[in-house]
Amino acid sequence: MKRFDPRIVFGLLLLVGGGLALAQAMGYLKNASDIFWGGLFLAVGLVFLTLLFGGHWWSAFPGFTLVGLGALILLPNSLDEFGGAIFLGGIALSFWYVYFTSRIERWWALIPAGVLTALALVVVASSKFEEYSGAVFLGGIGLAFFGVYLTNTSERWWALIPGGVLSTLAGVTIAAEKFGDFQTAGFFFFGLALTFLLVAVLARMSWAYWPAAVLSVMGILGIAALLDFANYIWAFFLIAAGGFVLFRYFTRK
Repeated sequence: MKRFDPRIVFGLLLLVGGGLALAQAMGYLKNASDIFWGGLFLAVGLVFLTLLFGGHWWSAFPGFTLVGLGALILLPNSLDEFGGAIFLGGIALSFWYVYFTSRIERWWALIPAGVLTALALVVVASSKFEEYSGAVFLGGIGLAFFGVYLTNTSERWWALIPGGVLSTLAGVTIAAEKFGDFQTAGFFFFGLALTFLLVAVLARMSWAYWPAAVLSVMGILGIAALLDFANYIWAFFLIAAGGFVLFRYFTRK
């Protein structure tokens, strides 16, 4: 059997490129260069993807990336606003494939997969719902960390913290448009309290109850600022805190 000669591929590419250029010169085709390069990236990407059948999981990265790039180049002008989402989605697919083909060993792929998917969704959301793009991005990454926690709930409990914080920030971006700064801070503290409460309950970390309690008080006070009697709550809280400090001081004496 003869050894494969790369000059054959190079020659075929020259023939295809020349044919496309001729068709454009004769008025039968427009954007011949885009078709050539887009088709080339698609073809090379598909070649890499065929290596997946042989167990070469690393080929998912160049494969899906080149396919996404080829699709981006071939995208009609009417869909240009979704070009970034297609390209980022192609890269995200490579990490999703790497994760799902070995969820135990390659759990780390969930994080870049979630980040890139969130970025792709932001591109789509920004064209229609620009005010929610920040929430989509932060919430998407937060969900990725919650997914990391679910891969091994005993060893990866730490993923609850970035997952909860990012999800909270996603909610804060929406609350900032509806309420004032102080009330938004209240939602933020309350979200953090829920995060540490999840750590305490799900991961059985007893120390997490303390930050959950402190943050929940701050969050409740911040949310209560939406109500008319918020000033009374603050006064009662300060009086109770001052009385408790003095009580502890004199009882120790």
